[in-house]
Amino acid sequence: MLAKTLQAAGAFALAVLVPAAPAAAMQTLAFTGGTVVDGTGAPGRVADVVTEDGRIVFVGALDESGLTPDRVIAADGLVVAPGFIDPHTHALADLAADDAERRRSDNILFQGVTTVLVGNDGGGEPGIAGLAEDLQARGIGPNAGFLVGLGPIRTAVIGEENRTATADELARMEAMLAGGMCEGAIGFSTGLHYTPQNFAPLDEVVALATVAAERGGLYDSHIRDESSYSQGLLASIDEAITVGERSGAPVHIAHIKALGPDVWGQSEAVIARVAAARANGLRVTADQYPWRASGTRLTNALVPRWALDGGHDGLIARLDDPAVRPRLVAEMHDNLRRRAGADALLLTRPLRGADPALAGHTLADIAGQRDEDPVETAIAIIRSGGYRVASFVMDGADIEAFAGQDWVMTASDGSTGHPRRFATFPKAYRDLVVDGGMMPLERFVRRSTGLTADTFGLAGRGYLREGLVADIVVFDPHTFAPRASYAAPEELSEGVRYLLVNGVLAIENGATTGALAGQPVLRDTSHIDLCEE
Repeated sequence: MLAKTLQAAGAFALAVLVPAAPAAAMQTLAFTGGTVVDGTGAPGRVADVVTEDGRIVFVGALDESGLTPDRVIAADGLVVAPGFIDPHTHALADLAADDAERRRSDNILFQGVTTVLVGNDGGGEPGIAGLAEDLQARGIGPNAGFLVGLGPIRTAVIGEENRTATADELARMEAMLAGGMCEGAIGFSTGLHYTPQNFAPLDEVVALATVAAERGGLYDSHIRDESSYSQGLLASIDEAITVGERSGAPVHIAHIKALGPDVWGQSEAVIARVAAARANGLRVTADQYPWRASGTRLTNALVPRWALDGGHDGLIARLDDPAVRPRLVAEMHDNLRRRAGADALLLTRPLRGADPALAGHTLADIAGQRDEDPVETAIAIIRSGGYRVASFVMDGADIEAFAGQDWVMTASDGSTGHPRRFATFPKAYRDLVVDGGMMPLERFVRRSTGLTADTFGLAGRGYLREGLVADIVVFDPHTFAPRASYAAPEELSEGVRYLLVNGVLAIENGATTGALAGQPVLRDTSHIDLCEE
């Protein structure tokens, strides 16, 4: 198989098509006098950067280049870096919206991010070509790459039933995934904590990951358990590694964490497992957001997976069944303990008509006001439509331990109602570089650019290098910071002075230009024999 052959040779690369630059990028533009941090991890240096026709054409001393730019922008005192790349987002709803302002995605651009991946947590539809064509035609702010997810594939073939796929059903799922991979998807994603994906056994996941690997893709996973809900954090890390070993796919662990007091302190054991797999030749990486609170739905936080067989209707039926309800309520109490209690669950956004007045209050607050048990309060909220929650379940020592690994990169996992959607990259910068002093600026840029481009095969991006795409962020190292908070999660970040997407100014003098210069980023599969069948 192609992926195993490349892995055996110690190299795995995803060749990605670089789209033509928009017409607005045709001018020659120079940033002069800034500190260039190029994405390799090398020390920053004062240099000039020149772009033309959407490409970087020169890095060095402008007066030695022989070039005469159409426009020169002084960047003295500013950092000039590759545009940041966010490998884990839930940005597709905005990118595909009718509203051009939503498609522009200022929440992403003002973090210095020029490229996002969508379809994470197993949510990506397999129809990649049509999706890319639509986004291209309508115009988007950042560039977008695509993952094909287990969720839509399994739901289309099996529905929401808790059972193993038949041989015929597995073959149909494999064909759907193969189609998406051959249309340019970067890899196969799973969200094994979520139903109905949670119902997929290891062998099914391996079979599908093999399809992706044979067509040059990686395996990206929200692992089955980040806590102690089912098989536990360490067993779930082992499962992800096993998928890579058996399928031949590089493994990427989404939003790596130790979720809840049951597993606090297990970061070192996770790191040891990943280090051992990497030492044995398996490509294993992870991404991380810098927030102590995760973001999910109240149902996902508290309801056991078995109770979601049949979806929301199945859950309500079990809540109404006097023979089943006591077990379900007891397990929800245990899951609330895993989530560090009702004080640690902050309701952020109503779903399907739930009371918007509950937003901004903890589950403990609401239960106290109602003078009832927190689990009964949660059940009432779920019945009314549900809620997104910020779940304060991470320990600072684990966050720092993962952040210190050279195979961990920055990602937002941006979701509505959580400040990570607007402020992850500047918060990581403040936490890791400015306030925490965990790493130099160059390493932060590396984990936000070149490392991500290398991991996901985003050829032509992630570095400030002549000939590459002109995705560039210019930010003030003193003012680059988040403004969003849990109380006000939709505040734009500050400190990005200029942002180029495919050579087009998307931010100028700290303000949006309104440009929709992003492009779909598709893998070139023309060299893959299995995509010619």
